Amino acid sequence: GTRYGIQEESREFNLGKSKELPPLRNPEILIGENDLTSLSYLHEPAVLYNLQTRFVERNAIYTYCGIVLVAINPYSELSIYSNDFIQLYSGRNLGEMDPHIFAIAEEAFNQMSRDEKNQSIIVTGESGAGKTVSAKYTMRYFASVGGSGDESTVEQKVLASNPIMEAIGNAKTTRNDNSSRFGKYIQIGFSKQYQIIGAHMRTYLLEKSRVVSQAVEERNYHIFYQLCACYDMPQHINSIVVSLLVPASNFEYTRNGNCIEIDGVNDKQEFQETVHAFTLLGVSSKHQSLIFRLLSAVLHMGNIDIEETSNGSSHCFISDEHLQTMCSLLGIEAKHMAQWFCHKKITTMAEVLITPLTHDQALGSRDALAKHMYAKLFDWIVTKVNRALVTTAKEHSFIGVLDIYGFETFEVNSFEQFCINYANEKLQQQFCQHVFKLEQEEYVREEIEWKFIDFYDNQPCIDLIESKLGILDLLNDECRMPKGSDQSWADKLYAKHLKTSKHFDKLKISNTSFFVIHFADKVRYEVEGFLEKNRDTVQEEQLNILKASQVSFSLQCCITTSHFPPYGKVEVKAGVGKQGSAKVTVSRSHRDSLSKLMATLNSTTPHYVRCIKPNDYKLSFTFDAKRAVQQLRACGVLETIRISAAGYPSRWSYTEFFARYRVLMVSKEIVRKNPRKTCENVLQRLIPEADKYQPGKNKIFFRAGQVAYLEKLRADKLRSCAVMIQKNVRMWLYRNKYIRMKRSAVIIQRLIRGY
Repeated sequence: GTRYGIQEESREFNLGKSKELPPLRNPEILIGENDLTSLSYLHEPAVLYNLQTRFVERNAIYTYCGIVLVAINPYSELSIYSNDFIQLYSGRNLGEMDPHIFAIAEEAFNQMSRDEKNQSIIVTGESGAGKTVSAKYTMRYFASVGGSGDESTVEQKVLASNPIMEAIGNAKTTRNDNSSRFGKYIQIGFSKQYQIIGAHMRTYLLEKSRVVSQAVEERNYHIFYQLCACYDMPQHINSIVVSLLVPASNFEYTRNGNCIEIDGVNDKQEFQETVHAFTLLGVSSKHQSLIFRLLSAVLHMGNIDIEETSNGSSHCFISDEHLQTMCSLLGIEAKHMAQWFCHKKITTMAEVLITPLTHDQALGSRDALAKHMYAKLFDWIVTKVNRALVTTAKEHSFIGVLDIYGFETFEVNSFEQFCINYANEKLQQQFCQHVFKLEQEEYVREEIEWKFIDFYDNQPCIDLIESKLGILDLLNDECRMPKGSDQSWADKLYAKHLKTSKHFDKLKISNTSFFVIHFADKVRYEVEGFLEKNRDTVQEEQLNILKASQVSFSLQCCITTSHFPPYGKVEVKAGVGKQGSAKVTVSRSHRDSLSKLMATLNSTTPHYVRCIKPNDYKLSFTFDAKRAVQQLRACGVLETIRISAAGYPSRWSYTEFFARYRVLMVSKEIVRKNPRKTCENVLQRLIPEADKYQPGKNKIFFRAGQVAYLEKLRADKLRSCAVMIQKNVRMWLYRNKYIRMKRSAVIIQRLIRGY
């Protein structure tokens, strides 16, 4: 091709002339447009400049991108979420008001009532981009517009679930002070009158490793710090727990990230809000005290001193203060738990052996129990929240709100990041299928004119992860091996995929890691710990001790050997393994939970919110173009713009269109038994611009904004009809009144004359 020379002289650039060079700048009138699809020139610099102009110069954090809302985290409190703003957006069509999360929520609510189809709002983005806040505001909007007016009804309980789930499932990371360390899909149920009648929450992949270890400048889950901040408030905590609590800086599990406090966050006040939310959801003060008792036991477990003896085995002194405290809180025998922190049972065909653990193994055994107990408590609280939100009324339809961890890549990436990024691959595929594949396939099916757009298909990457002999399949096979190891698994990955998959790679000088080329980035995963985290085992003997607990709540939360998420259970067929069944691994459970989530999302009409992190330093209204463009590329914003601008996002069958807009038709336009011809006749009058719609074989397709225009015409027509009906009814009433008055006057006159 032609080569272009660039010379800098007096800050001016000379470029060789070529017809191939595209215009780079949109007209002034289009700069700062609230919908990126309105730009004349759809390329990355123009999109980036438009977003930056709106964000930095106008403090506008929301911008439409066709059917997608782009939300940029302002790292600042904004006064655009009050009840007054909710009322402003209520009842408005998409595009009538400035872009806003409330506009997307209202559009989902409108489509649910208009089309009588379930809806989903899918909020995605990097960690720290503002996903949780966006999901929270959508729930608040539905609680307002779908409320019954009774402050004690379920919509208030739906909102009360937020502080609870944030307390037990969110933590400070280096990227986000309130990072969700689990995924959740909240399904809000509506009655036939479109009032909230109940809700249900599904959770995904709690980051259990955070309970026992955090990176530098990160914290454990908020609830631990809230609890420790209130060690001097016995009115909220069981007196036994209060006497055993100390500040968070005294506990190993809350101090190993060297970060106890978050700027601008009052943990004591947050704890009071958590307690209030528990109370609102019907969790009794007794159960609340037991929750805090179990949390306190986990904290003391992390402080148990395990010392190594001279022969290499571990030994835990029974007189250890924290061991006694932990066992007292759990209502179990300290000497029994001490033994099984330091030993394990090996059962063979001939005998049962009890062998001592090394010091590192003993610490791992302790930490595994702590993670297990916290995970079971988390599951129990989720179940309790769902019971508070359940309804006996019949659900007519629902709107689901998905708030799930964003794509993650750190200096060291392990099993947790792999599972998170796998989930994001599935969500990206769902997005591609809806916005790209399904759109283009339907245009072809309906035989309408359409310019094909190439897009990135991440199916090969998903196949690498979940297909037979893929990464997960080989991982689960290795977990079933008695002598399976991380290194053996890595060697099998190299042998199987290094030369066959374009999405798999490794460093030439390292055999302890591998790369996966994801849709968003190329990520290096360290293999160490994958098998242990996937197995997620707890010693059976430790669980048996908990079965003998004198504290009933500990019994409910901790004795079960099931490690499944509450809504990700998987049946295992007999015949697997030596005992006729095999324990479901974390990755298998996660995969099946994702499959169910995808099935739910695909059965609804999706609405997309793409959250963007503007900088890595949490600076208010500061826009780092390089960081932003990485995320815009990863979430397919440019492709979305092109397909939305060139395509037809709204479509109706001819029968549906006739039924909906019959009120706009005149008699001469109606062709009996030919709804297509009827629709074409009326649209030629209502929408003179032929490029605003295209009739297909079975459906009619509209450009963005045309349905809103037709809805306005319909509303105006119905309003004029209502006025005409009112006018005629008033005329009839006054006419009858006049006739009665006239008759009465005649009678009165006759009587007076007779008198």
